[in-house]
Amino acid sequence: MMLDTVLCLERFAWHAGRHADLSVQRLRLSSDPAYVSVRNRFSTTLSETVTCSDEGVFVTSWGYRLGTSEDVESAAARLAYLLAALPA
Repeated sequence: MMLDTVLCLERFAWHAGRHADLSVQRLRLSSDPAYVSVRNRFSTTLSETVTCSDEGVFVTSWGYRLGTSEDVESAAARLAYLLAALPA
């Protein structure tokens, strides 16, 4: 069975958006690769683009592994920590 990376990114965006200080800027599901851009609401420089690999791993634009599709909430929390955001 093949992993639905688009669904994984939608779930990731939802969990990231639950963090008080994070704002989902873009969710590009038809691009190659599909990605979600998230930033700290209070900073124009604290932002990150996240993709999901075919294996279900969430990865930042600079190659940092945030977590897997098995625990999307924790992966989004790790991004929030990296972007200095408050917990959900």
